Amino acid sequence: MEQTGFDGIAFADTLQDFNTLHYAGQIVHILCCDGSMGFTFQDTRYNISVNDYVILPNAELGSGFSASNDFRGILMSLSEAFVASIAIRSNYGIIGHLSLLQNPVMKLSARDFRICEAALRYLRMRMEEKEHLFREELLGSLLTAHILDLYDIHARCRNASSLSEHTASLLRSFIELLYNGEYMRNRDLDFYATHLCITPHYLSEICRKASGRPATYWIDRFTIQEITRLLRQKELSLTTIACLLLHISEPTRRTPISYAVFCLKNTEILEFQF
Repeated sequence: MEQTGFDGIAFADTLQDFNTLHYAGQIVHILCCDGSMGFTFQDTRYNISVNDYVILPNAELGSGFSASNDFRGILMSLSEAFVASIAIRSNYGIIGHLSLLQNPVMKLSARDFRICEAALRYLRMRMEEKEHLFREELLGSLLTAHILDLYDIHARCRNASSLSEHTASLLRSFIELLYNGEYMRNRDLDFYATHLCITPHYLSEICRKASGRPATYWIDRFTIQEITRLLRQKELSLTTIACLLLHISEPTRRTPISYAVFCLKNTEILEFQF
């Protein structure tokens, strides 16, 4: 594993080194150059091979990484704080973020693979210049160029349109509420819309424009992710899990049974104990 002298960027050469890099507050990039790798992301198993580029916008959501004996790739971890500090002007990032939460794997053409591989290798090479007087700014600029290439690749695949500054700001705030666990206390669309000072219809429309999904899809997705995590704890019954979610919700509107029904409708659990 190679450190850069600051916590903004880190590269890994092996899966063992990589396992120390995917933690909270990190964004993970993986370019597969040879062999194959598998991982689980939001309860879906992915298997990647040559020319695949993976971006995990929240490293905590990735687990179960495994690689073939002939796997060769470029593994990079970025701190969210460093990425935010380079202040890319384009708002496409929020579109990409929502899309990557649905599927973190991009299939690259031969040309796009060469561009990404060259950019990552050059970035890593320049990281070695520890005496550079403007090293952090230099690395930020090189990373910006690579991220803009990724925006271009992703947007061409999706034929996506750009978002206004206002819309992007609203969506960032919405996703931040979900990442902060607000779905544990509120699953009503009205709450999020009120918090953002917009109507529920408008919130759903801007989510649909950015990701093809309404706002309720993202609220339910984060909720299901947490329920699935709790369901893996075998000592917890469904009633207990429902009560855990219920105790900080609106008691007049939700009951353990309503949460149990939600679990059954939105997960693949076939049996449970009350």
